[in-house]
Amino acid sequence: MKNINFKRFLKKAISWAGLFFFVIAAVMLYFQLSKYPLEDIKNALFNIPTKNLIYACIASFLGYIALSTYDFLALKYIKRKLEAWKWILVGFIGYAVSNNAGHAIVSGGTVRYRFYTRWRFKGSEIVKMVTFSGFTYLIACFFLTVVGYMLTPENAFGSAQASHITTAVVALGSLIGLVGYFLLCAFYKKPLKIGKIELTMPSLKMATAQTLLGSFDIVLASFVLYFCLIPFISIPFDIFIGVFLVAQVLGVFSQVPGGLGVFEGLFLAILPSDANAAHLFGALIAYRIIYYVLPLIVSGIVLALYEGRLKYKRKKIARS
Repeated sequence: MKNINFKRFLKKAISWAGLFFFVIAAVMLYFQLSKYPLEDIKNALFNIPTKNLIYACIASFLGYIALSTYDFLALKYIKRKLEAWKWILVGFIGYAVSNNAGHAIVSGGTVRYRFYTRWRFKGSEIVKMVTFSGFTYLIACFFLTVVGYMLTPENAFGSAQASHITTAVVALGSLIGLVGYFLLCAFYKKPLKIGKIELTMPSLKMATAQTLLGSFDIVLASFVLYFCLIPFISIPFDIFIGVFLVAQVLGVFSQVPGGLGVFEGLFLAILPSDANAAHLFGALIAYRIIYYVLPLIVSGIVLALYEGRLKYKRKKIARS
């Protein structure tokens, strides 16, 4: 009896942790924005043409839809079907939270647990989905790090020999990780056991889908910043995307929520030195607001409406 009560308590605790991490994400976002004076934020937005802000918002929206396809692929991996609006809802809210709170497996995973258990998914299935989605992002990062290294001009990594060696080692490690993953998918067929959970390597087709879809969302995120940046600096997209990918991936690996500070520092260091610092600062603020703040606000509203609707339904059933 005690064991059953403990399991119920644990399930409820994990479920409510999703809301807890949403609050953590909101707090982290507040601290991120508090680093910028309100006047600077206002000037940053007003200096960017409205057309560019609209394009950036569209790219951000499409980017979060692309992020939601991680859940779609994960459902395919565990051989479960779910209505499209459900996995889009979970993906959007989950990544809006994890992008701001950091530690995506924990913060995004608890959000998913809260939703998927309501739709009669087992805990083991959710663990498999979260693990698979984590690998989707990791493999995409490996792929894009290699691409970013190849696209970024050699002089962008600084004149110090250590800088060149470090970036080359990171790119080589990413290439080894990417090739190793595909080799395992092709030849390793035994299940991997983690406690009572069995994980199998996805097919090569699925691994390719992971790489492409995972890369697509990061490229869309780059468009958010690119549209905010191009009114102030003339930079070809192929050079920009290389700079963005290196800064973004290393920012993610730093585990700092949203890569705050790490991303900006690397991005500003790699971009041409003749760029106007004030304009770059403004574009980076706009990027933070459009890709991090707005999705979290929208997901908060959607989550509140969804939870309120469920509460209303429960009360209606209780009365009847």
